Amino acid sequence: MKSKFLESQRLYLRPLCIEDANTNYVNWLNDEEVCKFNAHHRFVNTKEKTQEYIQKINSSNNNLVLAICLKDNNQHIGNVSIQNINFIDSNAEFAIIMGEKKYHGKGFAYESSKLIIEHAFNSLNLHRIYCGTSQENISMQKLAKKLHMKEEGILKQAIFKNGKYLDIKLYAIIKNQE
Repeated sequence: MKSKFLESQRLYLRPLCIEDANTNYVNWLNDEEVCKFNAHHRFVNTKEKTQEYIQKINSSNNNLVLAICLKDNNQHIGNVSIQNINFIDSNAEFAIIMGEKKYHGKGFAYESSKLIIEHAFNSLNLHRIYCGTSQENISMQKLAKKLHMKEEGILKQAIFKNGKYLDIKLYAIIKNQE
């Protein structure tokens, strides 16, 4: 088993490793259903591109991307991240991808998100965590609200997807505010 960085009752978060590119990870990034609300599947992802990304992200000082793994079988089911960390302004962007579809709707996204956001506030001493999501991504909007994020605004027609422009909803949480 690879080293655990954060853990909860059912899962643990660990750094991505080069071997992850040999698993279903690459398939998630090319899966239109898994990536229907992000840009991962716009360009074909390969094992080599994924390995390069893992090396880049692991050497970054302002991105923390972690594999979401089940405790009972060590399966890598998604990634959760605090990225674009700005230590001067004390904020960062939150993102998540749940790659293994059979684990959707079982609370793993919330459980892993709660872990990394608590880490961002308590260990990285960040003040504000934010995210943005397509107006069509109801699941992410529900997750943001469950994490006590507040809707802060809308970026009008900010992305072009499937032949139309879509709005991006912005959410954030401030440390010690709910």
